[in-house]
Amino acid sequence: MQPNRLTLTEARAAIAEGSITSEDLVRACLARIAEREPAVRAFAAVNAEGALAAARNADKALLLSDGPLGPLHGIPVGIKDVIDTADLPTEHNSIIYKGFRPGQDAACVATLRAAGAIVLGKTETIEFAAHGRNAVTRNPRDLSRTPGGSSSGSAAAVADQMIPVALGTQTGGSLIRPASFCGIFGMKPTFGTVSTEGAKRFSSSLDTIGWYTRSLEDLALITEVFEVSDASLPPPPPLHSVKLAWCRTPYWDRATAGMQATFEAAVAALRSAGATLTELDLGEAFADVNDLKERIMRAEGRVAFLNLQRTVPHLLSPGIRARMERTQDRLLLSALDRAALLRTEFDRVAAPFDAVITPAATGIAPEGLSFAGDPIFNGMWTLLHVPCITLPLLEESGLPVGLQLVGPRYNDGKILAAAATVWGILNSPDLDSLIRR
Repeated sequence: MQPNRLTLTEARAAIAEGSITSEDLVRACLARIAEREPAVRAFAAVNAEGALAAARNADKALLLSDGPLGPLHGIPVGIKDVIDTADLPTEHNSIIYKGFRPGQDAACVATLRAAGAIVLGKTETIEFAAHGRNAVTRNPRDLSRTPGGSSSGSAAAVADQMIPVALGTQTGGSLIRPASFCGIFGMKPTFGTVSTEGAKRFSSSLDTIGWYTRSLEDLALITEVFEVSDASLPPPPPLHSVKLAWCRTPYWDRATAGMQATFEAAVAALRSAGATLTELDLGEAFADVNDLKERIMRAEGRVAFLNLQRTVPHLLSPGIRARMERTQDRLLLSALDRAALLRTEFDRVAAPFDAVITPAATGIAPEGLSFAGDPIFNGMWTLLHVPCITLPLLEESGLPVGLQLVGPRYNDGKILAAAATVWGILNSPDLDSLIRR
């Protein structure tokens, strides 16, 4: 197997045991990028020389070490191009920041490097991870379709085996939806558990750093690197004791027939396998939860982009300028207060379950690059600050859709453990291809 095809966990073990070197892995990733980047266009910048030099240093350190090295020692990673890196430009897919070099790493990048990771490149994004110019990235599962956004390049690069792990961000649905469209694993941790210092601000109440991988074990490893939970990750609950809820959300009618069928097939398969499932109806209190998210996001987005709107408005895309209208203070205050109440209410109703399963997107990736997909099945969970994980399934068309697992705030480890049990059922070769990768 080519090293670039290894998952993060597999590559880490192979480097540690000496069956491959970090340089082997980086060279394989660079070769894959050279082969596929003209079609997929996942990267805004690649630091080939710097990554190879770092890989050689990692290999030397492994030879000379007489103790444990970092958990990501010698592993190449991709960084969404709204997150600062010391050795590469951070351009935000904006002509305003063309060639801009911040000179230091964002906190999350510094944490990855401290764990031994090697930054291979910056991945494409929608302008400012907001509502401006779309990324040029194509979905590696079907080049005629969007990979989703705004973490477009990160999702596509991991899905196309260019890198084993990449960072993204989510303010509405920018991380989970691309994972669904590209058929990979994605995680948005509990809000505030990973520092956003050095990442472009859009909404201070919503912005969250997350990550993409090609296995659940890899999601868990990155979760541990960032110390998201205050305890060791629990083991997966046995099938006979796992308690799951399934939630259509107030926006079920926005899901396509294919997404609805895949979701219901997954619920039926879990129940048939012996899992306990309960329908969770969120009720009228949550009926306008996405409207609250939109109001808060737009109000805080105006603050985030006010300096650019005042100084270089002609260089901002129309999609961003259109969202610069001020929200009345009383309406914003009401939305913030209601969001706070809904967070505690969801924590309460979700507490009896190991996880709540819900769609990760409205359906398969849309055709073309002009529309990155509807985030309606993501924004509400971002507003609620809860951890979200998406598992890759197949819709009837043969293209990916994601099954999303959510739960109360700071239950990231519990959700990861439940996801492992769920994935063990849904990834069984005995199941109909409707719900297998």
